[in-house]
Amino acid sequence: MLTAEYFSENIQQFTKQALQWASLFNSACCFHSHGSNTQDPYRKFDILLAAGVTDELFPTPEQPFFTKLKHFIAQHPHQWIPGFLAYDLKNELETLQTNHPNEQGIPDAYFFVPKHLIQINGNQISINSNEPAAVFQQIQSIAVIDNPFSFSGKVQAKMTKKAYKYAFKQLLEHIHRGDIYEVNLCQEFFAEQVSFSPLEAYWQLSTISPTPFSCYFKVYENHLLCASPERFLAKRQQLLISQPIKGTAARGNTPEEDQQCRDRLRANQKEISENIMIVDLVRNDLTRSAQPASVRVNELLGVYTFQQVHQLISTITAQEKPGLHPLDSIQATFPAGSMTGAPKINAMKLIDTFESSSRGLYAGSIGYFAPDGDYDFNVVIRTLFFNEQKKRISFHVGGALTAEAQAEEEYQECLLKAKAIMELLGFKV
Repeated sequence: MLTAEYFSENIQQFTKQALQWASLFNSACCFHSHGSNTQDPYRKFDILLAAGVTDELFPTPEQPFFTKLKHFIAQHPHQWIPGFLAYDLKNELETLQTNHPNEQGIPDAYFFVPKHLIQINGNQISINSNEPAAVFQQIQSIAVIDNPFSFSGKVQAKMTKKAYKYAFKQLLEHIHRGDIYEVNLCQEFFAEQVSFSPLEAYWQLSTISPTPFSCYFKVYENHLLCASPERFLAKRQQLLISQPIKGTAARGNTPEEDQQCRDRLRANQKEISENIMIVDLVRNDLTRSAQPASVRVNELLGVYTFQQVHQLISTITAQEKPGLHPLDSIQATFPAGSMTGAPKINAMKLIDTFESSSRGLYAGSIGYFAPDGDYDFNVVIRTLFFNEQKKRISFHVGGALTAEAQAEEEYQECLLKAKAIMELLGFKV
């Protein structure tokens, strides 16, 4: 593989051309920080784009996927390896099961070694490929199709509002009995026989909701359009970083209203308690991989503003024990505690009982392993899935329930989190 450096006056145009070029391959992905680097000291790039396959890894029944992935990483040292882990890999890590079918058809996991790797920082473009100059020329020759995104299809809720409130009531009883003290209840929206252009949808979603862990991922007929604001777990040398989100508030219509929304979120005891519970869960998960007494809460209850919502985000770090495989810390913390509840295993059992559909990749993680041994994985939320063969789209939304939760408020919070995707599809929330 050769690496060549280039410069572009218009990075946005080049990125659109590069993604359009990459989408011609069976497998491709684009990680886009949307300018969040100034706020994120742990990020390695502005944009990372991978296309084509040198080698790839799917799950098979014969061997646990995490074991296979360890071998795969060992076979490809000092390579970028992007991929994803679906929520239901929990069944491999704990004595759990999933009772709902995988209607969307996304594999439970997928990783690949790309033929072409494009890294963008500022106006600098680095292309790692056997023929980087040819790749650069091919990308520049692409005529960007900037058609406005349009959607044809009927979006339906897999769980009716009545069913949501019934599940809410049952889970609240488990909380009051002490079986759990927090649980994340999610619901699916879907549409079938749709007319859908995934690239145009991704760019439109990125305009409506630009987020630091945005991602477009194509695996054959499956397209994943992710507008996640949440980091699940990153590794920078020996430092592990997790940044769970718990606590959501709508944006205001004026700067004054917006500040009032931030202030109310910062003082909301229910949202604060949700966040602190998950911080404790993450701290506990990280201790399994951490050097003694190295787990730290670097920031507790930071208020961060995104295009659609304000969020409470906490940052927890730890020094990783020497000698661990990169996957060991991921296995010890997966899936993200912000999407399960606590105690984690009890919460996941109840989730499968009371949710009405498989989560699939939702609440799982998309990310990459870097050549230097670092990695960075998001939490798959605010994400739209499209199966080109089935002509089916799907997205989930959810929220944490605690003893103080109110059913109508939690249901409305779900709709608030669905706002960007529903707006993309032409529906008002």
